[in-house]
Order: sequence, then structure tokens, then C-alpha cells
Amino acid sequence: MPEAPEQNLLEAILDSWDRNNTILVNLVRAVPPGGLEARPTPTSHTVAELLTHLHHERMVSLLEEAPECAGPVPEEEWIHEPDPGRIAQMLTASAQRVRDAVRGRVESGRALDLNYDHPILLLQLLIFHESYHHGQIKLALKLAGHPISDDDAGPLTWDIWRERKSAQ
Repeated sequence: MPEAPEQNLLEAILDSWDRNNTILVNLVRAVPPGGLEARPTPTSHTVAELLTHLHHERMVSLLEEAPECAGPVPEEEWIHEPDPGRIAQMLTASAQRVRDAVRGRVESGRALDLNYDHPILLLQLLIFHESYHHGQIKLALKLAGHPISDDDAGPLTWDIWRERKSAQ
């Protein structure tokens, strides 16, 4: 594979962030009725609370790292939002803000304000964090009797990562 210019690398990294959010929103939409109330253990957060926590974490990270892209941070971190459409909207909006922040900081050569050696590391941390909770959510659904089968999950997750968007 020929080496890509730096701008193409930034686009590929931002595309990975977009794919991560698509997978997360697909998961929200795949949660069966009653699944947002599921918990992996009796003292754990609900699926809905885990999802709203992800939005909260994105917004707090922006406030701390790139306040020019921050929006309103939810007052509570673990909100039980019963509407999957509302959760999907929140995640889509915060994903766009994170994307804009990282693009802006990389293109301007400006570091993030508090942590990370490079703005792209914020994306990597968030993808890792969200993947961790993605697994918790799938486990909670399975334990609560609302599993998402591998046949259903594949097109919503793994196929999103593997999709080729352009000819190589």
C-alpha cells in the first residue's frame, strides 16, 4: 500500500471515529424493548445509563480539552433516558463535536488544553472507552434475556469497520 499524505491519514482517523459512532448508534437502535433497563448486575448502571455516560464523557472531555467545541454538559452523568431516539441524537451530536475539535486542533497544530500528547489520542481514548462499555451493554442485554445475536450484531458492528468506502 503506498504511503498516504498526512491529510489522508487524518481523514482515515476521523473516519474511524465516525464508524465508532455509527456502531454505537446502531447498538442503541438494536436494543430490544425493555433492554434499556437491563443491568449486568443488580448494582450496575442500566444500559440507558451506560449510553448517556458515553455522551457525558465526550462533552466533559471537550470542555476540558477543546472548549471552543464544547456544548452544554449534561448536569448528571448516568441519566436513564428511556427514548433510544433521543440517546442516538445525543451521541450523534457529541460525536460531531469531538470530530470537529480533533480536526480543528490537528489542522491548526494546536495541542489539546489539558491531556494527551496529540489530539488524535483523545479519539483513541474515547474509542477504547466506548468499546469497553459496548461490551458491558451487550453482556447486560444477554444476562437480562435480551441478547443481540451475532448474526444481527455483525452487520451493525464488524461490517461497519470492514467496509471499504473507496477503491484502494
